[in-house]
Amino acid sequence: MIEFTRATYDAVVAHAREGDPAEVCGVLVGHRGTDGDPSVVTRTYETENVAERPKTRYRIDPEAQLEAIEAAEGNGLDVVGFYHSHPAGPPSPSDIDIGRATWPGYSYVICALDGFPFVGSWRWTGEDRRFEQETVGVRDEE
Repeated sequence: MIEFTRATYDAVVAHAREGDPAEVCGVLVGHRGTDGDPSVVTRTYETENVAERPKTRYRIDPEAQLEAIEAAEGNGLDVVGFYHSHPAGPPSPSDIDIGRATWPGYSYVICALDGFPFVGSWRWTGEDRRFEQETVGVRDEE
């Protein structure tokens, strides 16, 4: 399970809307869940989408990703996962999303904008390029 603070959930949706019709992306930071506890997102880092075709693909700028990781660690936080948007696509990982996943055990969040915004999350198991859908929650406190 992954939980967002209200502010971080709203930030992901706002970033997706602002970037439409291109896909947007970023890094999710907070506290990684252990022993069945949920991961909690307390901060988002917007990154540039450097994909060759940003309307249908995403690729987090590697330098921005490294900066986000260093900032998180400098603040005593963990990388919880990554997010991107699907402006007109399904609210689930595409074959390309699955093929490019590189962080086993981390959450890959997708904000789909087709209709009402839907935020879903999948955790990459690292086995056979398999993702498992996870529950998304929103906390009203920080």
